[in-house]
Amino acid sequence: MRVLLLSMPDSFEHTPTLAIRMPTGALSSLAGNVDPHHEVAVADLVLVQRSVRPTIERLMAELQPDMVGLSVMTFQRATARRIIALVRALKPGVRIVVGGYDPSLAPETWMPPALGVDAIVRGEGDLTFRELLRAFEARGPLSDIAGLWWREGDGFRCNPPRPAAALDGGDVRPPGRAARVLTGYTMLGRPVDVVETSRGCTFDCSFCSIIEMRGRNFHRFPIARVIDDIADARARGARAIFFVDDNMTLDVPRFEALCRAIIDARLDTIDYLVQAMTAPIAAHGDTLAPLMRRAGFRYVFLGIENVVEEDLVFLKARAKNSRWRGAARVHTAKAAIDILHRHGMLVVGGLIVGNPDDGPDAVAANLEFARRYVDWPYIQHPTPYPGTPMTRDFEARGLIAKRRVEEYDGTTAITRTARLAPEEVEFLRWKAERWMKLRHMPAAFGHDPLFVLRHARGMLAHTFRGTTWRSICGLESSRDVFARYRRLRERERTYLDWPDPLPIGDAHRLSRKTSASCMLPVGSR
Repeated sequence: MRVLLLSMPDSFEHTPTLAIRMPTGALSSLAGNVDPHHEVAVADLVLVQRSVRPTIERLMAELQPDMVGLSVMTFQRATARRIIALVRALKPGVRIVVGGYDPSLAPETWMPPALGVDAIVRGEGDLTFRELLRAFEARGPLSDIAGLWWREGDGFRCNPPRPAAALDGGDVRPPGRAARVLTGYTMLGRPVDVVETSRGCTFDCSFCSIIEMRGRNFHRFPIARVIDDIADARARGARAIFFVDDNMTLDVPRFEALCRAIIDARLDTIDYLVQAMTAPIAAHGDTLAPLMRRAGFRYVFLGIENVVEEDLVFLKARAKNSRWRGAARVHTAKAAIDILHRHGMLVVGGLIVGNPDDGPDAVAANLEFARRYVDWPYIQHPTPYPGTPMTRDFEARGLIAKRRVEEYDGTTAITRTARLAPEEVEFLRWKAERWMKLRHMPAAFGHDPLFVLRHARGMLAHTFRGTTWRSICGLESSRDVFARYRRLRERERTYLDWPDPLPIGDAHRLSRKTSASCMLPVGSR
């Protein structure tokens, strides 16, 4: 079969495509895990944000796929619907399959017949998608494929979920990077790729979709397989690699072993980025951090989450961001940051502001912490993604102010607090965060001077969108600039000039959790 796999063009505010264009590792993994006689093409549409429609039209004409698969996050839902409608217009008989976080956790939004989705892959897709292609090719039954929901008439048959795959037995094969048909992945001008060394997390943070999608578990790839994967990415040109593990620091001894293996394999000339918890870095940083730096780690995304104790409790993120000191628990963010800085690494600080009981002082405390200690702020607002405990909490308390999921991008405030409107929370973050990002420019220049010299104007224009000469001269207030920025951000969310196949009322209704009309698979009654 000929298969075209698409990731959506919608990008996050904190990762402007001028500077960061990452591949979608899940699609490359799908490509690597189907039977080798299938012809699979992977297209990350973030690479062509200004030419989404002509790119899809070209790929459909050149590849003539039998199946088109889409990986979708919640804020990309409207774009995905338009892409499905365009694909259907270009080739009415093509099969449409959707997967990723949003179809996994909100499958009911993908079931309306008007959308034309044929199958929903829920949870990890490597094995489910492999079996789906085999069944389609052999005209066999779909009812035995765990993790699959599939259309029958105007309804869906819903198979049982597929357990998270164990990764040490070879069932999940390495990614198929050769299937990528677009180019231009970059991290500050350096060719970038993604590698995973493990999957899953055992914590239960209230805001996180991971445990809702795959349960609380942690599985590891063999280190030799990881080293081969890094070497493959480097052979294809990567000079920066983002480890996309859900939580690599769950197993610190293994992380240290991986660093040694990278050094021994002479793969330490690559710039590595990784996500980490603060508590393990604070507790084990004296031995781990020197190894990380020797192996080539440059940026560490620290999940600080919040520096206010009450907010950490609400986020269920206290255990991973604090440790006992005597009879009291103390936050470990500052200690972790100090260790990483001492060993020459830069900290991307992940914080969440605008929690239910936040007032101006709580928001200000987090913004001040980010200003003083982190190198690049990645500050978000609580977002009611489908299925998470946080969403259930916000619904019960009546705090969700916005239902347009296109705005569920992390930096648009969706929920009110007991004391602040969502627009006020967003304004406070936006106003402070722009100047924090500006402070990172010297560090970026020191490492990638040619890129910064070429693109400094564009980077500043993105960071300070909405600013005019009138505002610079003090003739407009920061509120005026913020309003202009929000209008610009709204226009940026339209990537495709094609009608949405769902009426506006239906699309907004499906933004709320609805009951899925789901039939049992044939023969399972």
